[in-house]
Amino acid sequence: MDPVRNPFAPGAGAQPPELAGRDELRRDVEIALERIRRGRPAKSVMLVGLRGVGKTVLLDRLRDDAEADGIYTLRVEAPEDRSLPALLAPPLRLALLRLSRTERAREAAVRGLRALAGFVGKLKVTFHDIEVGLDFEPEPGLADNGDLELDLLALIEQAGLAARAAGTALGLFIDELQYVPEPQLAALVTALHRASQRQLPVMLVAAGLPQLRAQLGQAKSYAERMFDFATIGPLPPEAARQAIVRPIEGEGERIDDDAVERIVELTEGYAYFLQTWGSHAWDAAQCSPITLADVDKATVTARAELDDGFFRVRFDRCTPKERRYLRAMAELGAGPHRSGDIADCLGEKVTSLAPVRSALIRKGMVWSPAHGDTAFTVPMFDQFMRRIMPGQDWR
Repeated sequence: MDPVRNPFAPGAGAQPPELAGRDELRRDVEIALERIRRGRPAKSVMLVGLRGVGKTVLLDRLRDDAEADGIYTLRVEAPEDRSLPALLAPPLRLALLRLSRTERAREAAVRGLRALAGFVGKLKVTFHDIEVGLDFEPEPGLADNGDLELDLLALIEQAGLAARAAGTALGLFIDELQYVPEPQLAALVTALHRASQRQLPVMLVAAGLPQLRAQLGQAKSYAERMFDFATIGPLPPEAARQAIVRPIEGEGERIDDDAVERIVELTEGYAYFLQTWGSHAWDAAQCSPITLADVDKATVTARAELDDGFFRVRFDRCTPKERRYLRAMAELGAGPHRSGDIADCLGEKVTSLAPVRSALIRKGMVWSPAHGDTAFTVPMFDQFMRRIMPGQDWR
């Protein structure tokens, strides 16, 4: 099979050729954005799920849908070492500049840019990583208190007023929201709450790991009532099959039914793994149709690629103690597991392992689906841990 025509896209956040099984959610977000544009109430949306389920891909597609509908958007990713003000300031500036080109929104957008100047000027003392060009002088008393919660509220409010004046809405699309520190997350929730109370057309669509739900609740007690949480999991079997079959057929080629079933079984329907197996199966096949033997051959190279990239990059971020903890979890299976069972596997006390567990949660390696439970945030990571740390020497 011609590798140049390989239709699959197993990259981080790369758009797949077939976004299967997400149409209903895309429609729900489209309706919510249109409601807030018309001044009607609608909840912001949180996409929560494990690594590799396609949250980033879906977030970008939702943003593309919004832009196509005339919604003004900004898109940021929240890494572990950047502040929320530093992330939001540059794209908010660009959104306000775009809005200022609309005659009826110019006055409100310029005031928003003045609010941004005050916001940056005062908060740069606290958040040293804020770097953004300023187009207007600040307006005294507007978003310049030096208090993140008050100033972000005022800034988002002004941006919402500008969007309303332009007859549009402002969509904030934020990936990896779980990395935003709790006080900054609380400030964002407060700003969105105020915008909702004033029926301003501002909406957040964010993606994050499963612990995001609890983090929002801890940041603000009313947060869970403000958001619709969409759990993004593995694709159901039929959608998983479509994600494999349709790209291949789109290239005028075929794949045998038993080969498709094997890919769905091996990947458990996880979007990233489907793209990886599909790509390797295409390259392994000499001609159409792709057969079960081709998939079996591809499985060796697909797993090697995942081990060297998708899994390994996360493993390398962990300390030796954290790796032992993860290996003990893998010894118990896919999980989730009780903290006591993990401690027993390591021959240690739960209390002595608490700092290790907390560090792994902060790194996004594990999460707690229930009190005292621990689960991997990466699908099939237990299998990888058994491959990379075989035998019993890890003990």
